[in-house]
Amino acid sequence: MRGKLQEILNRFADIERQLMNPDLASNPAELVRLGKARAELVEITEAAQRYMKLSDELSDAQAMLADPEMREMAEAEIPALKAELEALERSIKIMLVPRDPADDKPVIIEIRPAAGGDEAGLFASELFRMYVRYAERRKWRTEIIDEDTDGLGAIKAVTFKIDAPGAYAQLKYESGVHRVQRVPATESGGRTHTSTVTVAVLPEVETVDIEIKDDDLEVSTFRSSSAGGQHMQKNETAIRIIHKPSGIVATCQDERSQQQNRLKALSVIRAKLFQAEQERIAQERGDIRRGQIGSGDRSEKIRTYNFNQSRITDHRIGKDVFNLSAYLDGDLQDMIDSLAQEEQIRKLADGSDES
Repeated sequence: MRGKLQEILNRFADIERQLMNPDLASNPAELVRLGKARAELVEITEAAQRYMKLSDELSDAQAMLADPEMREMAEAEIPALKAELEALERSIKIMLVPRDPADDKPVIIEIRPAAGGDEAGLFASELFRMYVRYAERRKWRTEIIDEDTDGLGAIKAVTFKIDAPGAYAQLKYESGVHRVQRVPATESGGRTHTSTVTVAVLPEVETVDIEIKDDDLEVSTFRSSSAGGQHMQKNETAIRIIHKPSGIVATCQDERSQQQNRLKALSVIRAKLFQAEQERIAQERGDIRRGQIGSGDRSEKIRTYNFNQSRITDHRIGKDVFNLSAYLDGDLQDMIDSLAQEEQIRKLADGSDES
């Protein structure tokens, strides 16, 4: 542990030395890179410094046991030092778990009704509002890429972007099947119906990360029915793009120009291609394991929303929350934090198994 922490301390000190170089002012890109690298190491560096200090204090206290005059004082200090060191070591091990490189990215979310007809479409609308409200609580900007509704409040499909660094780290655990159990307003017999909605959460991908050839795209246009298209009814501003090699389809009609809609649709295709490639690599390496949190498998039932009991249950970690109205109003940070913590624990256990 000390050797690994010393490497981190040396790396942090080296970055700080580089940041002190006056020539760096003429290289903004390098300044940003170093600043980001320093920020990522601040927490673990502070923990490492504390660990080294406590470790030295423990060694000194243990050496004092041989001195009859200092023995009583040492025996009083050693248990507290050991307890703090053990707790700090657990925290440091979690900090050392490799981060998902996509965690810092904005996120693209796609919501579609699955089983349950109109009731599934209504619940899809509620989930969409839930994520928008969550973004508002975080002061994150939301952009609709494509939305298809039935005119009565039920969503047939919606794709939107939360444009904030780090949004993927928070929302990646939402991928999967969301199940709702409730008595529909149209149900005269009071029977509880079960419906499902699929949620796909994708990190936004830069153009340099995924190259898309123009020859691989089939592009068509149509008249927009969104707010953006209402001002250009005579023009076909909406875009539908098919990536022929993969069969991925993306549609955007929210903007008022073909070019803007094209860029948004391409961002969806890039995100889906990136996700597919990451899953292929992970499967080859054997990194995707049964029950892994955040695997993004749409066929996996991850959560149930029971309206009769005002209960939300996440089936991956067995966590229940009994405040459905607040949860659907975007108050889901506690659930997200629990999922993130569980994933860290699993990664830590996997690392121990492989060592």
